[in-house]
Amino acid sequence: MKKHPALAIYAGKKALAILRDEGLKPDRIKVVAGAAGGPKWLVLHGLDRAVFPLFKKRKRPLYMVGSSIGTWRFLSAVLGEKSLDRFRESYIEQRYDSRPTPQEVTAESLKILRELMGNNRPDAALAHPFYRLNVLAVRGRHLVASERKNIQTAGLAGAVFANLANRKLLRYFFERALFYDRRDIPPFFRMNEFPTQKAPLAPDNLAEAVMASGSIPLVMAGIRNIAGAKPGTYRDGGMIDYHVDIDYLGGDDEGLVLYPHYTDRIIPGWLDKKLSWRMPESPAMDNLVLLAPSREFVESLPHGKIPDRDDFMLFIGKDGERIAYWRETVARSERLGEEFLEAVDSGKIGKIARPLPWETPGK
Repeated sequence: MKKHPALAIYAGKKALAILRDEGLKPDRIKVVAGAAGGPKWLVLHGLDRAVFPLFKKRKRPLYMVGSSIGTWRFLSAVLGEKSLDRFRESYIEQRYDSRPTPQEVTAESLKILRELMGNNRPDAALAHPFYRLNVLAVRGRHLVASERKNIQTAGLAGAVFANLANRKLLRYFFERALFYDRRDIPPFFRMNEFPTQKAPLAPDNLAEAVMASGSIPLVMAGIRNIAGAKPGTYRDGGMIDYHVDIDYLGGDDEGLVLYPHYTDRIIPGWLDKKLSWRMPESPAMDNLVLLAPSREFVESLPHGKIPDRDDFMLFIGKDGERIAYWRETVARSERLGEEFLEAVDSGKIGKIARPLPWETPGK
């Protein structure tokens, strides 16, 4: 029986030409991107452990940009392999006796963040020789800024209908916030699809920015009045930047964007998940290298899917079963990393890579 590849590799038009001409050279990569998606990140753990060591000899800045769980993955990577492992363990082992309140989920998330950091001080994440961490969040406007469930729900309902009509109408509900490493201005600094405030990361706001980036509306408490940013309530960056459809490169045609992702689709915002016609628009998609588990690999996992947030309810009262399932997914994800390194080291990545799915006729 033929064994299907675990890893699917896709590339935009310019990226595909580069891969076929010279393979994947780590110095060619300018930006690494990461999506929101909660527990879905667990299928990427083996890939993360393979990707980040590729850059150990790097001299130039490497810009990492993500929202929600993408931010948490990148913070772990910046702090090193042990931090990646601590994050994996603390994330998998989170437990809830029943349907938790937003305050309980926030408290558990703070615990995970403390364990992720270990003995590292916040300034350690902002002193790395070449990694430049960039965090995406949103600042709530009007009703969605409220912590009262009924008011926040009404605001989110309005955002759903506005987004259905035109994604850009989300500007009336959320303001994008970019927290960036001030040592080097990122190439995507001038992104302007939405009103965007920019605030430099610092030791006194790193934890708040990271928490805000993953503070899911109605599920977690918002993060208020982040140091160095506008007053207000900050929430999950995935509301606007679910899979981060931005102009990553700011017009640079020579660089590549590497995107280890849990799916072969780029969904612009969280509210676009069921809108199959909502496609990515960034010109940087031409320079994108997308790494994702193949559909055959996903179907082979326990329960025939990657972990997701619904697992907390599916396995409510059965944390042991959920944890075993998540651990098995992480263990199998090592195959993704192995196949990626084989493709890069052998130079076969240019032959293996396919056009981006949404650019392929019939898709």
